[in-house]
Amino acid sequence: MAEFRGFGKKAIPFLKALDFHQSREWFQENRALYESELRVPLGDLVEVLTERLGALGLKGDRRKSLFRINRDVRFSKDKRPYNQHLSAILSPDGTKMEQGVLFVYFGIDRCFAGVAWWQPEPGLLAAMRQTIAEKPAEFRAMVAALGKNGLALDAEGALKRMPRGFERIEDPELAAAIRNRHFVVRHPVDPAAIHGPGLADEIVDFTLRAKPLLDWGRKIEGREAKGKV
Repeated sequence: MAEFRGFGKKAIPFLKALDFHQSREWFQENRALYESELRVPLGDLVEVLTERLGALGLKGDRRKSLFRINRDVRFSKDKRPYNQHLSAILSPDGTKMEQGVLFVYFGIDRCFAGVAWWQPEPGLLAAMRQTIAEKPAEFRAMVAALGKNGLALDAEGALKRMPRGFERIEDPELAAAIRNRHFVVRHPVDPAAIHGPGLADEIVDFTLRAKPLLDWGRKIEGREAKGKV
């Protein structure tokens, strides 16, 4: 059985120092600290979460689930080589390519966990919007269940105008949801809480509370796969 004991006490200070130096030479000199304080504990966390969230259809491993600390600067004006955070994803098939995922993020700006349908491909996003418009009771029930669990959909990145084909929707709540480009709930994590094993319990609790969003999206995904909403 996997075990997670928490991130090292130098995890966030390491990220702050890396952000200051942004140097391959500095990173290589301090790689052992990165491995022991950040990468190995994050792999442990992913494996513990996989064991505990298997019933929700979420899984990962330390090889496939962790995002690289190196930034992809090929198409970015910002040429800093390293991220200011470390993150990982658990998904239905254990890869980074699926939707309906658990995402964990630990950085110098913030720490959080999220359950998300993030930037779904156009067909699935259209199906989600159509379901909101045509089956509003299902959507409202999901939102109410999240609210009962202390969660709410995040409107980050929502469109300012209604997407084409949905202009007829006048209900403010439904219209706001249809303008979403993602369907996500987040749970902020106190940076002081990342150094102990209780972090795994906290993330498991959050994910269970976010289950109504997972169920709603998966139901729509199944309908779309069958060619109907």
